[in-house]
Amino acid sequence: MSHDAVGAPGTPRRYLHSLWLLSARDLKVRYATSFLGYLWSVLDPLVMSAIYWFVFTQVFHRSVGEDPYIVFLIVALLPWVWFNSSVGDFTRAFRKDSRLVRSTAIPRSIWVNRIVLSKGIEFLFSLPVLVLFAVFSGATVTWSLLWFPVAMVMQTVLLVGLGLLVAPLCVLYADLERTTALILRALFYASPVIYSFNDLPAPFDTIGAFNPLAGIFTLYRVGFFPDLWEPIPVLISAVMCVAILALGMWTFRGLERPVLKEL
Repeated sequence: MSHDAVGAPGTPRRYLHSLWLLSARDLKVRYATSFLGYLWSVLDPLVMSAIYWFVFTQVFHRSVGEDPYIVFLIVALLPWVWFNSSVGDFTRAFRKDSRLVRSTAIPRSIWVNRIVLSKGIEFLFSLPVLVLFAVFSGATVTWSLLWFPVAMVMQTVLLVGLGLLVAPLCVLYADLERTTALILRALFYASPVIYSFNDLPAPFDTIGAFNPLAGIFTLYRVGFFPDLWEPIPVLISAVMCVAILALGMWTFRGLERPVLKEL
């Protein structure tokens, strides 16, 4: 696809329209072929939350996190599922629809962005579960909840950048798909999901601050647990999200032609 076509009048509107159509198609396929449908958007984080809640409150004496612990878990597990499922799909973004990727006259970045959007919509669909648990567990809500949409924007920027990196590299290097799955498993425990950033002892707090999810999860949680506010990981996360986006755009631009030849 030529750069002239990308910059042609009306292209941004057509791009957004195509992005919405592809994302809506993904959601329809996911829900139409599943008996449980919408419940799958919340079942995974709910089961994970229940398991960790049981282990850390009923089996072991918990020394991390905040009360109510179930809300503490869910408010991070929901965005983690968005992150994890998106990155997992990035590894197959081009090969899954290789014929359309080669033949369509829209920017190939749409195959990454449609994953971010569709998974982001599923995340929004799952938020009523968080509201219900927050209400029934008696969680305190403060004005810091206004940071929640900021966390969503930061996570979107991070995911787009990672998608533009991971998707083309996985086409050129097939082993990266399995490698990415292993990295995601390790990243779950290296990220403040079942614990908070404040629970990290030195020097792991310094290292953990450079995990962009640390600041993002802090912003998600601070509306319910204001004592968790930590400006340093939030600022580092913001800088890293923008840096990863810039790196992803630069990498994607350089690898687009080799990827098309490989497909």
